[in-house]
Amino acid sequence: METHPHPFKRILFGFAFSPSLEINLQETTRIAHFFNAKLILLHVGKKTKEKLGVLNGVLEKIDFPDDAIEVQWEEGKPVSVILEACTKFNIDLLVLGALQHENMYRFYVGSIARTLTRKVNCSVLLLIKPSAERVPCKHIVVNGLDAPETPVAILDAFYAANAFGAQQITIVEEIRQQEIHVTVEDDRSLMKANIVKERLKHREESRVRKILKSLPEAFVKNIKVKTQSIFGKRGYSIGHYAEIVRADLLVMNGPKKTGLLDRVFKHDLEYILSDLPTDLLIIRK
Repeated sequence: METHPHPFKRILFGFAFSPSLEINLQETTRIAHFFNAKLILLHVGKKTKEKLGVLNGVLEKIDFPDDAIEVQWEEGKPVSVILEACTKFNIDLLVLGALQHENMYRFYVGSIARTLTRKVNCSVLLLIKPSAERVPCKHIVVNGLDAPETPVAILDAFYAANAFGAQQITIVEEIRQQEIHVTVEDDRSLMKANIVKERLKHREESRVRKILKSLPEAFVKNIKVKTQSIFGKRGYSIGHYAEIVRADLLVMNGPKKTGLLDRVFKHDLEYILSDLPTDLLIIRK
C-alpha cells in the first residue's frame, strides 16, 4: 500500500459572518496547525471594510496567529463557489460546520454542507462542537469496511491520531445481518448462527490485521488499537457505536461519485449525516 504521511496539506474553510464565526475559526485554525497545513478561509459574499474589520479582530485572538492563513472573497452561489474553490486551490480537506437541532443536543448537516459532502472531490471534516478552548482528541473510531478505500481511511485515521495526540483508535467492522444466512428458530439454529457470526468476525479481524501490518510503524507505535465487529445496518451501527464510546472523531470512507455508489452513500452515511454522533472526517482521495 502506498503511504502518504501528510494527507492534508491544504485546508479550506468556508466562513460566514455568523455568531459562531469566532469559535469556528478558533477550531479550524487549530486543526490546520496540528495538521501542519496551509489554511484558506473563503467567504462567499461581498468584501467590505466592516467584514474585514470583524475578520481581522477574530484572527488576532486565535491560538496560532503566525500560521500561514490566506483569505479569499468570492461572490456567487455557496455550493458552486466552494466546489470550484476546492479544485482551484487544490484542497485536500474541506472543513464544514454542522448545525444543532433546536432544543436538542443532536447535530445534523445543513442542506449546503450535505450537498458539498456528496459532491466535493476532497476529504471533508464536519465539526459539530467547535470549541474556543482546545478539547483534547482522545479516541478515534474508523470504519473497517471491506472496500478498496478502507486502507487509506485507516491510514488517515492514524495520521489524525498522531497529529491530535489521541491515545486510542477503534476499527469497526460492520457486518450486514444478512451475511449470517441462518434463520433462528430453535436452540440448534441459534448455535449455528453464533458459529457463523464467529467465523465472520474472525475473517474481518484477519483482514484488518493485514491493513494494520502495512502501516508505517511510527504511526502505530504510541496508539492503543482495538478492533470491533458489529452486526447491523451500515452507517447506523458505526454511528451508534461512536456515540456510545463517546469517540471524539469518527472517520469514514467517502464513496466514489458514480450513480450506484451515490445511492449506497445515502444508505450508509445518511444515518450519520442526519444525526451526527461526533465530529466526522470523510476520506475521499
